[in-house]
Amino acid sequence: MSDGELFSEERSAAVVAASFAGTPDPRLRQVMNSLVQHLHAFVKDVELTEEEWGFAIDFLTRTGHMSNEVRQEFILLSDVLGVSMLVETINHRTGGTSTESTVLGPFHTVASPPRELGADIALDGKGTPCLVSGQVTGPDGEPLAGASVDVWQTNEDGFYDVQQPGIQPAGNLRGIFSADAEGRFWFRSVVPRYYPIPDDGPVGQLLAATGRHPNRPAHLHFIVSAPGYRPVTTHVFVADSPYLDSDAVFGVKESLVRDVQEVDDPARAADAGLPNPFRTLTFDLSLLRADPAPPAAGSAAQPAVVEGGRS
Repeated sequence: MSDGELFSEERSAAVVAASFAGTPDPRLRQVMNSLVQHLHAFVKDVELTEEEWGFAIDFLTRTGHMSNEVRQEFILLSDVLGVSMLVETINHRTGGTSTESTVLGPFHTVASPPRELGADIALDGKGTPCLVSGQVTGPDGEPLAGASVDVWQTNEDGFYDVQQPGIQPAGNLRGIFSADAEGRFWFRSVVPRYYPIPDDGPVGQLLAATGRHPNRPAHLHFIVSAPGYRPVTTHVFVADSPYLDSDAVFGVKESLVRDVQEVDDPARAADAGLPNPFRTLTFDLSLLRADPAPPAAGSAAQPAVVEGGRS
């Protein structure tokens, strides 16, 4: 072995990257080469100590141990570092022509139950009643009949059903709806509330150590899909919620914020099957077709704001 192939501080990245040069999969080779280059540059930049490296290994080990069938602490870590949002944004560029995406979140861990249009997903009856409605269309405004609309949210105390087995009914505040012939959907729920992400594990300790809060603004989750179109994973955020400008997972986009207005109309309340007064939230979604290539980086126009949104 020549001296030029030996490990040293100066050529550490080059020596390690060269060890992956024979990787058969070209994409894996590209990823590993870039990972090594950036990781070694980071270690040199901060001059990482042995104690700090040991703490980092312990932190990642504890992150793995904290994960289970209803909680993914590594996703939470990715979320608070902004990586989840960056990956989501890169892979779902819209060019300003469709609904913007945002993070899946760590609690889409169970299948939402199929429900009929108009059903009430608030099985425990707690919270401020709200009628949620919208329309799913394609990029030219064509209605997407039968589009699948998967929704889930926390209860009024800021917990998902999977976090409180035995307290919340299974499937509480979750549902999959099939849009009607005009691509429209509607269901009854409650007004979402802001809440903290789980902060009793390593990720919470990281937030506390760096002076960051763990809170997310009030929102509903959506996954919307239709044959021949690109699905979108997104949220709709409540316009007057705290933490819109400091979401712990960086998930807020201006085009996804909506007003949740109060309606004081006994006739409308009776028609909706809700007590009077109640709140309304309108969230229309537009999907891109599946066949065209997604827009390239830097080509995005201003995000599309559909009916019911804020400009």
